[in-house]
Amino acid sequence: MIIRRYLDFIWLSLFWASGLLILLVLSAMLAYLIWRGGPALSLEFLTASPRGIPLGAQGGVYPAIKGTFYLVLIAVVTAGIPGIITAIYLTEYGMQSSLKEIVNLTVQCMAGIPSIITGLFVYAFLVVQLKWGMCLMAGGIALGIMVLPVIVLTTRDAFLAVDNNYRWLGASLGVSRGYMFLRVILPQSVPAVLSGLLLAMGYAAGATAPIMVTAAVISSNSSGAWFEPVMALPYHLYILFSEHTSMDKAYGTALLLVLLLLVVNIIALWIRSWQGRDFHNDFRPK
Repeated sequence: MIIRRYLDFIWLSLFWASGLLILLVLSAMLAYLIWRGGPALSLEFLTASPRGIPLGAQGGVYPAIKGTFYLVLIAVVTAGIPGIITAIYLTEYGMQSSLKEIVNLTVQCMAGIPSIITGLFVYAFLVVQLKWGMCLMAGGIALGIMVLPVIVLTTRDAFLAVDNNYRWLGASLGVSRGYMFLRVILPQSVPAVLSGLLLAMGYAAGATAPIMVTAAVISSNSSGAWFEPVMALPYHLYILFSEHTSMDKAYGTALLLVLLLLVVNIIALWIRSWQGRDFHNDFRPK
């Protein structure tokens, strides 16, 4: 018993030390960004366009914020619908079919593909072959392909988290699988599904490689036109650092991007906390 207690204490200490180490590293990174980039954040920085020689040495990142928003929106729309449909098939209709195993394997493989490979594929097919050129739509589709596995896996887990007794009860009463899904499974999964979509948005917002070759340019007004190039925060940050244009602006852009991602993740976790609530009562016929 004494040895077991010592082992439990050692393992518990290791777990706590690991968690505190991760928290310490993240806190140190955020503190450093605030120290270096905090002075650069201002109303002008958030609302002005980059200017100066070289470009970006002065001004702000407003077009990059707009471009990032447009890219993420297109990515979530293009990947969200097929991703949710795929998750529905995997959890409710695939059963033990060989197609389900193929789809599962495909999604797992897509999740492991480097993002630059996705960007090069979209570049070769859409930018070059279909002659779209560097544009917002090509970049959004590239990000959509990148986040598709994330949406499928998080949505699948959200559906599987619902108590399976609901499905068995519905089957025993002769209720159709589609009705059970729409009236019981889906309402209880809404928080986790929304949380997964927000996490996918954060993942897409911070990606640089796919948009480098498909959508992002050094300067653009980011008007939102589908077939025009845009600025984006990750790519703008890459240019500022790689060209040593302005380290103050670079750290300010990095801090802004981290804060945006932090807000998105906090909202996602907050929505995920609703998972235990009884949402299906809100969807009952009045």
